[in-house]
Amino acid sequence: MNKITIIGAGRVGEFTAQFIAARDMCQEIVLLDVRKGTAEGAALDIRAVAPVFNYDTELTGGTDYALMLDSELIIITAGLPRKPGMSRSDVLSSNIPIINGIIDNTMKYAPDAILLFVTNPVDVITYHAYIKTGWPRNRVFGQAGVLDSSRMASFIAMETGYSSIDINAMVLGGHGDTMVPMLRYTTISGIPVSNFLSQDKLDKIIERTRQGGAEVLALRQISSAYDAPAASVAEMVDAIVHNRQRILPTVCMLEGEYGEEDIAIGVPAVLGKNGVEKIIELDMNKNEQAMFHHSASLVRRELDLLKTL
Repeated sequence: MNKITIIGAGRVGEFTAQFIAARDMCQEIVLLDVRKGTAEGAALDIRAVAPVFNYDTELTGGTDYALMLDSELIIITAGLPRKPGMSRSDVLSSNIPIINGIIDNTMKYAPDAILLFVTNPVDVITYHAYIKTGWPRNRVFGQAGVLDSSRMASFIAMETGYSSIDINAMVLGGHGDTMVPMLRYTTISGIPVSNFLSQDKLDKIIERTRQGGAEVLALRQISSAYDAPAASVAEMVDAIVHNRQRILPTVCMLEGEYGEEDIAIGVPAVLGKNGVEKIIELDMNKNEQAMFHHSASLVRRELDLLKTL
């Protein structure tokens, strides 16, 4: 890929740029931020790492949206971060005006771009952007499930003592508190995780995963999670820029899949050069279906808040 723009040069945006540059995924990365000097400083700092990590990615930072001109992929991390005690939904009213400005400038300077949202609440933000742009759903989607799945896999590794490399977790539905853990599709070297852990221990891991972001925030106090979110975004970007056709949990607009429509929520999706190439419909049992539809109902409550903004 030639050019990727990251809007929001806070910790998530900066670390995302670092991961993308270090893995040599594109020729140019533009960092944008409303705070003068923030994006420029981050770009310069990451550029200084190039001789160490052996990459030639060009990095530019600034406040002018014109810098995103002709970007092929735009990653949005900008927005009000959570503070201790706040839910993702609590930041919605503050983040919608920010997202509106970003979308307007994206349509002006990069009308053919793919949009990848990280800003919370990501399900609602993705839905709002899809409606506002009028773009096809393959070009407007969000990151959530990769992060939740990674967190769950890491907690399973911590509990079992087995290598994280061999653990594949699958988390669908809304992000965080409303996530839907798919234990039947969670494995260690292809073996169902239920062969290694009791239901009681799995339930505790699921709850810890739901509260994963809040746990980090409570410990750090002055900062929410940024390493894992940035790495999760980079994983999705890698699938897109290399057209890998990877199946990754992604916040997608549904058009009848899983019995839901007119909603953005996490489902398994094939990611490639066109963004969301295909949505994979898993065979769910009654319990999984109930959890997924419950998660969707909670996302819809947040979507109803959009009408008041």
